[in-house]
Amino acid sequence: MRDNATYDIHSGVSPKDKPLVILSGEIKTPPLSPAARSEAGFLLRRLQKGDTLTMPQSRSMPSIGPRCHELRIHDAGTNNTWRVIYRVDTEELLVVDVFAKKTRATPKQTIETCKRRLRAWDHND
Repeated sequence: MRDNATYDIHSGVSPKDKPLVILSGEIKTPPLSPAARSEAGFLLRRLQKGDTLTMPQSRSMPSIGPRCHELRIHDAGTNNTWRVIYRVDTEELLVVDVFAKKTRATPKQTIETCKRRLRAWDHND
C-alpha cells in the first residue's frame, strides 16, 4: 500500500471489482448528510464494478487529466453540492478529492491540487 493512500476494503466487494483508493477527502456523515453519503457510495460502487456514469451524475474533467471525472452529489440535507473527483485506472478507482462546490467553475487551486496528487500517485508506480 502506498503511504498517502487509503484502500477501502468492504465485505461483499467482488474480486472482479476495482479497489477504491482514496488519495484525499472523506465521504462520511458529517459533513455529508446520510442520504448524500449513501448516493456517493452507490455511485462509487457502480464505478468499481466497471459501469460508466454520465451526466447528471458524472462529467469528464479533462482539465485535470485523462480518465478524470467528477461525481455530482446534491445534498438536500446540508444544502451543499458535493464533488468527488475520481480517476478510473486499470487496477483501481482513485478518489482524488472531495469538496463542497460553492461556485459554477471548479476552483483552479482544486484542479492544481488534483493534478499534483495524481502526479505523485503515478510517480510511485
